[in-house]
Amino acid sequence: MKIVDSIKASYTELVYKVTWPTRKELTNSAVLVLIASLILALVVWLMDLCFEKLMSFIYGLF
Repeated sequence: MKIVDSIKASYTELVYKVTWPTRKELTNSAVLVLIASLILALVVWLMDLCFEKLMSFIYGLF
Protein backbone atom coordinates (compact mmCIF):
# COMPACT_ATOMS: atom_id res chain seq x y z
CA MET A 1 0.00 0.00 0.00
CA LYS A 2 2.93 2.35 0.65
CA ILE A 3 4.07 2.07 -2.96
CA VAL A 4 0.65 3.10 -4.29
CA ASP A 5 0.51 6.06 -1.88
CA SER A 6 4.00 7.09 -2.92
CA ILE A 7 3.10 6.97 -6.61
CA LYS A 8 -0.07 9.00 -5.97
CA ALA A 9 1.88 11.60 -3.99
CA SER A 10 4.52 11.82 -6.71
CA TYR A 11 1.87 12.29 -9.39
CA THR A 12 0.08 14.97 -7.37
CA GLU A 13 3.33 16.84 -6.81
CA LEU A 14 4.28 16.55 -10.47
CA VAL A 15 0.94 17.85 -11.72
CA TYR A 16 0.04 20.50 -9.14
CA LYS A 17 3.20 21.66 -7.36
CA VAL A 18 5.90 21.73 -10.06
CA THR A 19 6.35 25.00 -11.92
CA TRP A 20 7.08 24.18 -15.55
CA PRO A 21 9.06 26.69 -17.62
CA THR A 22 7.42 28.52 -20.48
CA ARG A 23 8.60 27.94 -24.03
CA LYS A 24 10.47 31.28 -23.97
CA GLU A 25 12.24 30.42 -20.68
CA LEU A 26 13.17 27.00 -22.02
CA THR A 27 14.52 28.48 -25.27
CA ASN A 28 16.55 31.08 -23.37
CA SER A 29 18.02 28.39 -21.13
CA ALA A 30 18.90 26.20 -24.11
CA VAL A 31 20.63 29.08 -25.89
CA LEU A 32 22.55 29.93 -22.72
CA VAL A 33 23.73 26.32 -22.36
CA LEU A 34 24.75 26.24 -26.04
CA ILE A 35 26.79 29.44 -25.73
CA ALA A 36 28.44 28.28 -22.50
CA SER A 37 29.31 24.94 -24.13
CA LEU A 38 30.86 26.66 -27.13
CA ILE A 39 32.92 28.97 -24.91
CA LEU A 40 34.12 26.04 -22.82
CA ALA A 41 35.02 24.08 -25.96
CA LEU A 42 36.98 27.08 -27.26
CA VAL A 43 38.90 27.40 -23.98
CA VAL A 44 39.77 23.70 -23.95
CA TRP A 45 40.87 23.88 -27.62
CA LEU A 46 43.11 26.88 -26.89
CA MET A 47 44.65 25.12 -23.89
CA ASP A 48 45.29 22.05 -26.03
CA LEU A 49 46.87 24.17 -28.76
CA CYS A 50 49.15 25.95 -26.27
CA PHE A 51 50.18 22.67 -24.68
CA GLU A 52 50.91 21.18 -28.10
CA LYS A 53 53.12 24.16 -29.03
CA LEU A 54 54.91 24.00 -25.68
CA MET A 55 55.61 20.29 -26.02
CA SER A 56 56.80 20.74 -29.60
CA PHE A 57 59.18 23.45 -28.41
CA ILE A 58 60.47 21.33 -25.50
CA TYR A 59 60.95 18.20 -27.62
CA GLY A 60 62.55 20.29 -30.36
CA LEU A 61 65.35 21.28 -27.98
CA PHE A 62 66.45 17.69 -27.43
